[in-house]
Amino acid sequence: MIFQRAVRREFTQAALGVFIALFAILLTTQLIRLLGQAAAGQVASEAVVALLGFAALNSLPVLLSLTLFMAILLTLSRSYRDSEMVVWFASGQSLTAWVRPVLTFTLPVVVSIALLSLLISPWALKMSAEYRQKLTGQNRDDTAQVSPGAFKEASSSQRVVFVEAVADDSTQVRNIFVSSMQHQKLGVMMAATGRSEQMENGDRFMVMEHGRRYEVTPGVPEFRVLEFVRYALRVDTKESQGIEKTPKNTSTRELLKNGSPGYMAEFLWRVGVPLSALVLALLAIPMSFVNPRAGRSANMILALLTFTIYSNLLSVSQAWVAQGRLSFATGWWLVHVLMAALLPLLFFRRIAVFSFLRLRK
Repeated sequence: MIFQRAVRREFTQAALGVFIALFAILLTTQLIRLLGQAAAGQVASEAVVALLGFAALNSLPVLLSLTLFMAILLTLSRSYRDSEMVVWFASGQSLTAWVRPVLTFTLPVVVSIALLSLLISPWALKMSAEYRQKLTGQNRDDTAQVSPGAFKEASSSQRVVFVEAVADDSTQVRNIFVSSMQHQKLGVMMAATGRSEQMENGDRFMVMEHGRRYEVTPGVPEFRVLEFVRYALRVDTKESQGIEKTPKNTSTRELLKNGSPGYMAEFLWRVGVPLSALVLALLAIPMSFVNPRAGRSANMILALLTFTIYSNLLSVSQAWVAQGRLSFATGWWLVHVLMAALLPLLFFRRIAVFSFLRLRK
């Protein structure tokens, strides 16, 4: 009992350290990506924090799987480096005796990964898409979508808008430039100020004040100049069509109801993540061997390579199921069985040198 508690404490401490490091890297990379999108006007600045949270929730299953694998590997590798394993084997214990404490620590984490993969991750992707659509301007007019100092092409591709400054409420703008093509004529409008207005029937207009309009017919060396105090330009707005439904942001129950190859491939991935976490945790036991006199990074490089190969094999099987090249009934277990088949080979290679010596005697 004392040994079990000590092992769980070491596993937990290692897992916390690995998780904090990996989670910090994840948040940093996601934040840089979202800030870049916000600077380009693709994401509303007020949506960055929420989208960062949704992205973190979506990445947690794979992150926890890698954390579990690395925590067990680091803990057992430290036992080899500190010669604790020598005492372990000398007392008559086998390497397979580590399976029970590893499973005791692993199973609750695997259950958490399964819940995250099957329930939380698709919910996070769905909420992220809804939040992005709500705040990034897919249903807002051209005035609300422009960024100061940047040219913005309207959804109809017939108008380009440039403003020098935008008010905090995104309805008032200053120093406007609008280029539009109407009735085979190019119109260029410049105004000192402008704002967005909505009529009672729901139509939206960009109202420019105190400006000029230059009208040119391509190929004709003539143009007209009009000065105006107020000029209302109708804005083409997209009606809300809801988020685009994809297998990734579809709930697990709906995946099973749909049953198409693309949806079943996504279900294969969601089931595969917790299964791979369990297999990797067991693989970490024989792969943790470290020769105290040799380098300490060899097994770590091999472990990361194993994790990468496992993840890529899952992605390949998912793609094959989506393409119809592999049935779901075969694809969901094939990769896990292949990786689990390495367990007896690795255990046989690493298991109890002292046991083999006793057998030879």
